[in-house]
Amino acid sequence: MTETAPFGAELPRYLVDQAVREALQEDLGLAGDITTDPIIPHDARGAAAILVREPARIAGLDLAEATFRALDPQAVFTRIVQDGGEAEAGATVARIEGRTRALLTGERTALNFFGRLCGIATLTASYVSKVEGTGARIACTRKTTPGLRALEKYAVRCGGGVNHRFGLYDAVLVKDNHIAAAGGLGVALEHLNKRAGHMVKIEVEVDTLDQLEDALRFPVDAVLLDNMDVPTLKTAVALAKGKVLTEASGGINLETVAEIADTGVDLISVGALTHSPRNLDSSLEWVRTR
Repeated sequence: MTETAPFGAELPRYLVDQAVREALQEDLGLAGDITTDPIIPHDARGAAAILVREPARIAGLDLAEATFRALDPQAVFTRIVQDGGEAEAGATVARIEGRTRALLTGERTALNFFGRLCGIATLTASYVSKVEGTGARIACTRKTTPGLRALEKYAVRCGGGVNHRFGLYDAVLVKDNHIAAAGGLGVALEHLNKRAGHMVKIEVEVDTLDQLEDALRFPVDAVLLDNMDVPTLKTAVALAKGKVLTEASGGINLETVAEIADTGVDLISVGALTHSPRNLDSSLEWVRTR
């Protein structure tokens, strides 16, 4: 099992705390845990472990820990595997000791975060392994769960992928509807050049080789080669090589990604990483009460 998180995969603490606070508020409402609190004495303490029931790339332990510590600031959370590491089926990835009420109340919230992010990281790692040795990188998209984008993009990094833009504010992507509404690519880029700062990258989406040749006449940084078949993609990559970054997108899956990577494209963006992952099967197993 890998013991260290990949460099650059860290999740800012304030985002963790904000997400956990909102999730606990959703679950506890105005009355708190009306199952656990009457059953368990206030001062009871216990220990539990987080297990994965299938092979996994780990992500989300920061959120699991923050959940238990929000309910019991003195809780001790010990990681056996770090985010970004790998675990076999049945492995214990973390142990928690603290107030029994906190462990029972926080269980579902912690596992919801953990299972969702592990699912994304594990799926991403599967795509990354398929393109190993080609030079292509696997990227996510903006097809994320509202309110959880930063967390889900973090999980992509834990899986070995890279992040596309985080929102509409940090990079320009001129799509077909922008071009149609503006009256042409030249008009759209003319307006953009008056507004975009010198640090802002500009990418243009193209569907055909004619559109690509048109885009390459302008000072753009990247082209998104949308829904092209493999022969067309190979030609497009050859046309753009050395001029702009190339990104393949549209309908890509685990069966097709290796062939697409072999075209020489720089990036392959996969919406399924965040819109269609299966949550990892995990559990909180009770160890002891004292």
